[in-house]
Amino acid sequence: MESDQYIILRDTSRVDLSEPFSGRSFTLEASRTVEAPTPRIDIESLDTRDLFDLRRDPQVVSIAPPMPVALIEPTASEEAQTHDQLGTTTWGVSVTGAVDSPFTGQGVTVAVLDTGIDANHEAFKGVQLIEQDFTGEGNGDKNGHGTHCAGTIFGQVVNGYRFSMAPGVQRALIGKVLDSQGRGGTEQIYRAILWALDQGAHVISMSLGMNFPAQVENLMKEKNFPAPLATSKALENYRANVRLFDKLADLVNARNALFQQGTVIVAASGNDSKRNIDPNYILSVAPPAAADGIISVGALETPGEPNNALKVAYFSNTGPNVAAPGVKIYSAKPGGGYRYLNGTSMATPHVAGIAALWAEKLLKQNTTVNRLELSSRLIGQAKKDRLAAGFNPLDVGAGLVQAPLN
Repeated sequence: MESDQYIILRDTSRVDLSEPFSGRSFTLEASRTVEAPTPRIDIESLDTRDLFDLRRDPQVVSIAPPMPVALIEPTASEEAQTHDQLGTTTWGVSVTGAVDSPFTGQGVTVAVLDTGIDANHEAFKGVQLIEQDFTGEGNGDKNGHGTHCAGTIFGQVVNGYRFSMAPGVQRALIGKVLDSQGRGGTEQIYRAILWALDQGAHVISMSLGMNFPAQVENLMKEKNFPAPLATSKALENYRANVRLFDKLADLVNARNALFQQGTVIVAASGNDSKRNIDPNYILSVAPPAAADGIISVGALETPGEPNNALKVAYFSNTGPNVAAPGVKIYSAKPGGGYRYLNGTSMATPHVAGIAALWAEKLLKQNTTVNRLELSSRLIGQAKKDRLAAGFNPLDVGAGLVQAPLN
C-alpha cells in the first residue's frame, strides 16, 4: 500500500502523549501548569489505513498533505534614490500616521516569516535578530524579499530618513521559510508559526501564499496524474491546508486567551488581480491570508504626493481585512543599499509595523497584550477618508491602517 507525506496538527494537551508517532516534530511547549491547548506539528508518512486510524486519535486536530508555498511575487522593482533626494520619511510612514505617533514599537517582538534577512545591513544595526532556518539552506537572504519586508517593519532611521513603521523594535524573529528562489512548503510555515509563538512574538508577518499551480505540476510529474485529476487533487489538498490553518489559528487564539498573550498574524492577500486589464479581473484573498484568525492585507497606491487620494493597487486581491501602502515601497536590499518594490507583500509589513505600535501602547497601558484588543484596534482604527471616490469597499476592508496617536 502506497504511503504519502502528511502534516498532522495535534493538540497534545488533550491526552498524555508518552510515545509520539515517529517522524519529525516541532512543539509549542506549554509553559504553565494550567491546561491549555498545546499545538504540535508532525510530518509523517502514512497510507490510507494509517489515515483512517489517525483520524480517530483524540489529539489529532487536522491533517493535510504538504503543499508548495511561494513568496507573493512583487510586481516591479527599481533602485532607490539616495537619502538626500528623498526627504525625511516614506509615503507609507506618512499616510499611516506612524510619523506622528509617540510609539515606535519598543518592547514589542515581531516575527517575519519569509526568505530570511541580511543581518549585516545598516538598517538593522542594533536590533537583536533571532534567526531560525526552516529551509535547510542556512540563514541569510539570497532572495531579498525578506530583507525588504523586515526593513519596512523595523528598519532603523538611516541618515535621518525613516522608512519603517516601528523603528523602536529591538527584538525580531526571522523565520526563514522560503529559499533563495522564494519557494517552500506549508509544513515549514506551520512550524515557523509555532516557533514564533514559543519565542514570544506579538506580531507575525507573512508575505507568502500557497502555490496551487506548482502542486498541480508536482502531481502530474510525480504521480503521473492526468491534468484534470491533478487539478482536482490539488484543490482537495488546498482545502485541507486552509482547514489546517484555521484549526491552528483556533488553537493559538485559545491559548492566547488563557495566558493573556497577544499574538496577531498578518498576511498578504495576493497579487493575482488584473484591474489594469479589466476592472472585473479580480480574485479574492488567497491562503494563508484567507484563513480564519489571520488579518489579510490589501495594497494601496498614491497617484502622486502623499496627501493625494489613495486608490487600490491594480494587482491587489479583493476581500482583505485592511489595506496599506503597497506601491513604490522603499526598503532595504541584501548586500547594502535600498530599492522600491510593489505588492501586497510590501503592504503587509506596513500593517505588521502598525500592529507593533498598537502593541507597545497596550503594553504600556496593561503590561500585557490582549490579542482581541490588538486586532480590534488595528482593524477598528483603520480609515477610508484618504481613499479616492468610487472605491470598492470589498477591496479595502476596514480601510487604511492607522498608527496610535496618543
